[in-house]
Amino acid sequence: MQQNILELFAKRHSFYELNNNMPLSDEEIKHLIQKNLQLYPSPFNSQSARIVLLLGERHLKLWNIVLQTLIPLTPENKLTTLSEKISKFSKAYATILFYIDKNTVQSLKDKFPLYAANFDNWSYQANAILQFMIWTSLADNAIGANLQHYNPIIDEKVKATFNISPDWELVAQMPFGGIVSTPTPHIVEDIKKSFVIK
Repeated sequence: MQQNILELFAKRHSFYELNNNMPLSDEEIKHLIQKNLQLYPSPFNSQSARIVLLLGERHLKLWNIVLQTLIPLTPENKLTTLSEKISKFSKAYATILFYIDKNTVQSLKDKFPLYAANFDNWSYQANAILQFMIWTSLADNAIGANLQHYNPIIDEKVKATFNISPDWELVAQMPFGGIVSTPTPHIVEDIKKSFVIK
């Protein structure tokens, strides 16, 4: 599907009303994610990003972990709202977990001590670019997604449940699926406040 790159960016929204009806097969989804992993930029070509794709029961298990972790931390009068929110993520088709391999980052610090203070920040920046790329790629295929950050409170339980490397740091969760409804476009700030030419 060829189109103007800015039009493609404009298709990417935070879709919260999702279902498990998908226009792509699991193999096509895997290929799409793998292609993005091959193309995203990273400092010194470090490629520190790692992805875990949770399908089917594993996707549902993740959001049950999130809910059970949050219940003891949530005031009783907010529990219904919490349950409804997490339920929306559960109704999606699958979830992508975005990780950073801390061993890769540490090896760069050791190899390039002059830039050591920057590599953590750079790894988050590179991961954010990958998140945006995948999010946009999903949107290009009429798949809705949103980005969540329940780390670090779910980290240890998720690692134990899905046998994730202890050297990987969870940075984001992206539930995705069929689009039930399109959100209202967000208000864009006056460009004069955020764009300066000198």
